[in-house]
Amino acid sequence: MDKPTIGGQAVVEGVMFQTKNRMVTAIRRNNDEIEYFEMERPEKKWVKNLKKVPLLRGNVAILESSIYGMKHLDFATDRYERDPEDDVNIEQEKQAANSTKVVLSTIIVGILSFIIGKFLFTLIPVFIAEVFSGTVTSHFGQVLLESVFKLILLLGYIYVISMTPMVKRLFQYHGAEHKVINTFENDQDLTVENVQRQSRLHYRCGSSFILFTVLVGFVVYMFVPVEPFYVRILNRIALIPVVIGLSFEFLQLTNKLRDIPVLKWLGIPGLLLQYLTTKQPDDTQVEVAVHSFNKLLRRD
Repeated sequence: MDKPTIGGQAVVEGVMFQTKNRMVTAIRRNNDEIEYFEMERPEKKWVKNLKKVPLLRGNVAILESSIYGMKHLDFATDRYERDPEDDVNIEQEKQAANSTKVVLSTIIVGILSFIIGKFLFTLIPVFIAEVFSGTVTSHFGQVLLESVFKLILLLGYIYVISMTPMVKRLFQYHGAEHKVINTFENDQDLTVENVQRQSRLHYRCGSSFILFTVLVGFVVYMFVPVEPFYVRILNRIALIPVVIGLSFEFLQLTNKLRDIPVLKWLGIPGLLLQYLTTKQPDDTQVEVAVHSFNKLLRRD
């Protein structure tokens, strides 16, 4: 029987794993106990049909991950550094604030944050490149300069936030997530020792996707004008869904080719970025990831 495709996401002091049917998060509380949050992953027929359409399915997948992922992040952050005996107050606070409104507002904030972040990440390099338009005048030079600034912005941002204690621990759980998936895909028992021997890098990681948006964007922008400047701004905004869709397809392609000599090198740039977005987890963090993964397998 074919193995299910399992994805994941690091959350505050824990890891979420998911199949196409279910999502499970395990977190470690400050009393050292492991707590779970589970939910089914309902999929409407029209969404399922959209996810079969090349280019479009990448945008749908990103949006869907943002919506469901925010619920698990919300669960983890609500309980971060709070005494488990205080959990009843968490529920009362949510009820007082109307839990439905809280969930909806959290999802909306998550989606808006992604959209605004994507706009800024796309447009700031355009404005910087335009500053040098008097020196770098060619179409190729401007697109290359824009892509270089975008890459610097990406790497610089990740490096700076990785220096903060909370994000560093989040990146350690990200590493634990990858190690567990690699252990499962390599048909090894999910013990802490086996997991720790695995790589913290994985071809299907969202970090690779982010880098691919830079590389794919460079190619796409070569076919659209950069002058006049307002046209450049408009086509960058209009092409965001196209770049996301193509990057998603390229990510899926590199995953399929990862065992083929020579072609597996297509995914290397994304793997290199993961040296920034993942950190080596300790045994206690790996233990949380293993608990989350095992719970998902039992439920699914």
